[in-house]
Amino acid sequence: MGTQTRVRINENGRVVIPAAFRKALGIRRGDEVVLRIEDDELRITTLERRIARAQRLVRKRLKAGASLVDELIAERREAARRE
Repeated sequence: MGTQTRVRINENGRVVIPAAFRKALGIRRGDEVVLRIEDDELRITTLERRIARAQRLVRKRLKAGASLVDELIAERREAARRE
């Protein structure tokens, strides 16, 4: 499968995502997708893939052995103590 194709926009402004592209992205009928404009391009992805990407980015910056949950709980407890 190539990573590029050409499609036409129909009279209702709709675009059909080819089956090979949907399969590669794991998009099934009824799924919700996320559209965004980036660098003058329309990008289509799934919410699950956006979440996974965000998690990967956070993991890169997280210290080994650190727990974001524990840090958040500690911050909340400190804020509550100051109130």
